[in-house]
Amino acid sequence: MSLITLEEALSLRQGRKLVFTNGVFDILHAGHVEYLQAARKLGDFLIVGLNSDASVRALGKGAGRPINPLEDRALVVGALRCVDGVIGFEQTTPNALIEALRPEVHVKGGDYDPESMPETPLVRSYGGEVVILPLRPGRSTTGILRKLADS
Repeated sequence: MSLITLEEALSLRQGRKLVFTNGVFDILHAGHVEYLQAARKLGDFLIVGLNSDASVRALGKGAGRPINPLEDRALVVGALRCVDGVIGFEQTTPNALIEALRPEVHVKGGDYDPESMPETPLVRSYGGEVVILPLRPGRSTTGILRKLADS
């Protein structure tokens, strides 16, 4: 699956409970897969927002990031059975996408504090729920990159 448009994502809704998450998902690993599978179980379908290459650099993820370009990341994430659609976004926060999609559930990983996330007030303003899912210990893209650099 490649990137879909906002209009395509909205057409998938059809009265179903939308779960939305976002991130870089640069080097897909078991922690990502478990996280996305758990997110999907919170509703009827899952849309994943992927940071554009420029927004990954703006987030300061590190030199040479992203490793994989947006189109490649979208293809890999979109190939997961639990993912119903992938949308790229240029901003450093997904607020514009959340405003347009109005997901019933917005999911982030356990390394986030919902009270300090910029999207939390927006999601709650229309009655949506913010859910923080635990992360699989010892699994991270940064850890993988560190391991590669050390070898």
